Amino acid sequence: MNKSFRQLLFAVCLIALSLTVIGCGSSGEGEQQKETLVFADAGWDSIRFHNDVAGFIVENGFGYPTDVIPGSTPATFTGLRNGDIDIYMEAWKQNIIDAYQEGIEKGEIIELSVNFDDNAQGFYVPTFVIEGDPSRGIEPMAPDLEYVEDLPEYWELFKDPEQPSKGRVLGSIPGWAADEIMHQKYETYGLDETYNYFRPGSDTALAAAISTACEEGKPFVGYYWEPTWISGKYDITLLKEAEYSDEKWNNGKACEFPGTDVTVMVNSSMTEKAPEVVEFLKNYETSSKLTAEALAFMQDNDTGTEDAAKWFLQEREDVWTKWVSEEVAQKVKESL
Repeated sequence: MNKSFRQLLFAVCLIALSLTVIGCGSSGEGEQQKETLVFADAGWDSIRFHNDVAGFIVENGFGYPTDVIPGSTPATFTGLRNGDIDIYMEAWKQNIIDAYQEGIEKGEIIELSVNFDDNAQGFYVPTFVIEGDPSRGIEPMAPDLEYVEDLPEYWELFKDPEQPSKGRVLGSIPGWAADEIMHQKYETYGLDETYNYFRPGSDTALAAAISTACEEGKPFVGYYWEPTWISGKYDITLLKEAEYSDEKWNNGKACEFPGTDVTVMVNSSMTEKAPEVVEFLKNYETSSKLTAEALAFMQDNDTGTEDAAKWFLQEREDVWTKWVSEEVAQKVKESL
């Protein structure tokens, strides 16, 4: 091998090596993998719907992978505070107020926006129980039922099929913060003397019990909340309680649920981990009506929250495009 050929071969190898190094470096900078952002699934459809709406935007508009951690309200909120969970799309603030305020005061979590505040929860009955339904031939069953405190008079109307000597009131879901509150109310109002408190195993089981009663024209009394597909499809009435006051609430929950801001929360690390996502979530705002529309879409079309989220993104561009830049909105639209 002569000297000039060796020099040429060396030069070619050097150029090839340089291109390899440059190529690797540019790939690392241009395609750096972003951290996975974890959402909380606390067990009900509306939080799952909002997870899927926000998750689609986060993945396709901002390029972050996403994941979900399911669990009870206390467990998922603890996960948010300790950083196992990054994003909580539907925190029912008043139900977890002590942990909520403590987490903010300690700098563990940040409230970014109010997702919606036009909601309600408490003891519900089908409206036909009070008013009847002439179109279905249903006479009023308890025309004077107005307050939760009236329920002992009507326990026989809501007989427990497993113990007919008492009525049955449907409680909240085990593990939900609302379950402790509702059971406290059940005792405070003296319902434990004439009713059994029955905990459905899931929100699906609770919804099935209520929808069956409504379809068959039979009475039920129990916990529910809005927005849900149930409240959108059936005429149900929230039984009245005393107007909210801190004194009554702290003394046996002897009043209506306080008005609850349902907020979007993040772990405080998100300000550094994904600041552009934080800015997006600061703008995230819907309503009970919008949420109920999506849940009704799921029910009517026998589909899940992922499809409902895509339907919402396609049908309500007037809402979600205000949350993001035009560039991000275009990426999301192209991904639908």
